[in-house]
Amino acid sequence: MSDPMAEIKASFFIECEELLESLQDALSDLDEGADDGETINVVFRAVHSIKGGAGAFGLDALVAFAHRFETVLDELRAGRLDLTPQAVKLFFQAADLLADEIRAAREGSPEPEAAEECLQALEALLGDRGPSHTADAEDEVEAADFQPMGLALDLDFDFTPEDASPTGFTLQFRPDGALYASGNEPLQLLRALAEIAEVSIMTDAEAVPPLDALDPEENHLSWTVQITGDVTEEEIREVFEFVEDVCQIDISPILDTREMPLPELPEIDGEPSGFTEEDEKFEPEAEVNGPGSVNAAPPPTDDIAKIATEAPARTPDPSPAEQQAEAAKPSAAQPAASNTTPAAEPGATVRVDIERIDRLVNLVGELVINQAMLAQSVAEAGLPPNSAVNTGLEAFMMLTRDIQDSVMMIRAQPVKPLFQRMARIVREASSAIGKDVRLKTEGETTEVDKTVIERLADPLTHMIRNAVDHGLESPDMREAIGKPREGIVTLSAHHRSGRVVIEVSDDGGGIDRKKVFEKAIEKGFVTPDAQLSDNEIDNLLFLPGFSTADQVSALSGRGVGMDVVKSSIQSLGGRISITSEPGKGSCFSISLPLTLAVLDGMVVNVAGETLVVPLSSILETATLTSEDIRALGPSTNVIHLRGAFVPLFDLGAELGYRAPKRSYSGDVVLLTAQEDGARSALVVDSILEQRQVVIKGLQQSYGHIPGVAAATILGDGQIALILDPADLVQSASGNTRAIDLSLAG
Repeated sequence: MSDPMAEIKASFFIECEELLESLQDALSDLDEGADDGETINVVFRAVHSIKGGAGAFGLDALVAFAHRFETVLDELRAGRLDLTPQAVKLFFQAADLLADEIRAAREGSPEPEAAEECLQALEALLGDRGPSHTADAEDEVEAADFQPMGLALDLDFDFTPEDASPTGFTLQFRPDGALYASGNEPLQLLRALAEIAEVSIMTDAEAVPPLDALDPEENHLSWTVQITGDVTEEEIREVFEFVEDVCQIDISPILDTREMPLPELPEIDGEPSGFTEEDEKFEPEAEVNGPGSVNAAPPPTDDIAKIATEAPARTPDPSPAEQQAEAAKPSAAQPAASNTTPAAEPGATVRVDIERIDRLVNLVGELVINQAMLAQSVAEAGLPPNSAVNTGLEAFMMLTRDIQDSVMMIRAQPVKPLFQRMARIVREASSAIGKDVRLKTEGETTEVDKTVIERLADPLTHMIRNAVDHGLESPDMREAIGKPREGIVTLSAHHRSGRVVIEVSDDGGGIDRKKVFEKAIEKGFVTPDAQLSDNEIDNLLFLPGFSTADQVSALSGRGVGMDVVKSSIQSLGGRISITSEPGKGSCFSISLPLTLAVLDGMVVNVAGETLVVPLSSILETATLTSEDIRALGPSTNVIHLRGAFVPLFDLGAELGYRAPKRSYSGDVVLLTAQEDGARSALVVDSILEQRQVVIKGLQQSYGHIPGVAAATILGDGQIALILDPADLVQSASGNTRAIDLSLAG
């Protein structure tokens, strides 16, 4: 049986990721020059909400860090702290460490070492308004604001104004309908309140309408709670801080509890609707035996301690007004403030374990395979095309396609969280080598399969560090050649021809091809007399152990980096290419499939073997004639197509199925395009059909196979290889003519 508190805690950490994302977005806006009050409030609210949630679970280290960070942000929000570039830089650093604190709390690992140093740097921004001075000032304000109230009572003893300090509170609690919609429960809130003080709770059901007029989506109940004991108003408000924007809360002090009359509420017949069965534990006139328990007759069978075994650790906020001002909480709906224009509410979402989605994807894959097998069986049966079976099969195929597309959309996620992680890499890398670098992102909403995103983190990290260390010049050098001291690294994502393209570019000096070539000779990768094109020299960067760094640093010089990037991208069925212009910068482009589950493919026959070519890589198909073919060299051919010459590749020969054919006249070619725009023609014997196929990876069992991306299962149960045309062409021999035979027409 699962632990409810563990599930709630896991949900809190998921919400923390969302809050960290909004925090990074707002800080990026501040860094771009937006210093409006709402952006600053978003930053403050994100840290404040993380602190409040952490306090509920007793995560003291996280609470302490967030509270000190929040204190500095409160000064900024109040206009007492200037928003300087140095302050924004420290806010980014603190946000990164806050993410580390959350990770440490989730995994139970040690607190990050740099946390205290960062907090001290933040608090240094406050000057004389630092923590110690702030605490003294708050004490003075509270002392100045407190006005003792004198009461004229007919008592036998003297009653002085000093005795009139509050000894309890009366709480009026009325939830809105949005509180229930957000998944919160008043019972749990009242139980949490009972853990910190002695309470007497009464239900007001006067507003409950007759059953035939009852709206089950609206709340009709409210509660009056008498609170006594050693508790402050701030601690009471902390119990409701996540729901204060979806409920009405009125707290008033009780000056003398010895003759405190309880509000008389009308009695009702029967049980009020709209509350849970456990409402009976909070009957009117309930007896309070002490903090942490609320007893009513008959005694409840489950103790409150079973719901929350520990009293939550709480850190008082700077002031009650601050608690009331913050309305955006992670677990509740977010209505706009009354003095602003209401914003469009986001669509409802639900969190689902990724393992369940993966299982659904696998089942859809099996459905696609079975649909193909059924189509194969119907074709072999020789039924007429207009038969009821064929008509039903076509409808079934369309339904299968719609289901598959819908499931793939569930797995698709925007690359924005990944790009935000790279922003931290840029900050840390530039700080380590003393460069001023800014990261610009484009296409953050581009959606990619979740598996692709997870496996992109490491290669992108290498590429970002390479751009910062090797791509950009030092600030002094940039200034000397007329460039801004601050370098720009651009990270972009967009869709192109059924694939996703992610590019990492910089405005640095570009690739020093002379230095790269000399390093390659020095390491024995090429001979001194080798004649290499610019593109071939650029690709030397992907050789294992190759590095142009003159000395080992924290970022480079160990010969590990771009070769890892290339192998990682290839394992995802992707490709990587480089373009560079001296003095203007370089661009590394990664092309990846949108999903690792299914694809649209062209099923072809080559030398009796069935193969699948991704449809996204095919520009057109054509049938060859003898006039189309031109000889080039002793063993290769090109074809003349639409006024241009395109290299010809024989799939059967390249894959080792047979020797190059004597004649290709009458054969079918697939004209494909690579990421750099280069085209190639692949010769096949025939095209069988176009269909959706389920991708079955081969990497774990066989490693990287040049020209082969994956495999699939066809409708007749046969296994077919899925080709990667670009990789196939790159490693191809190009032999399309027998050495001792001439091409026959």
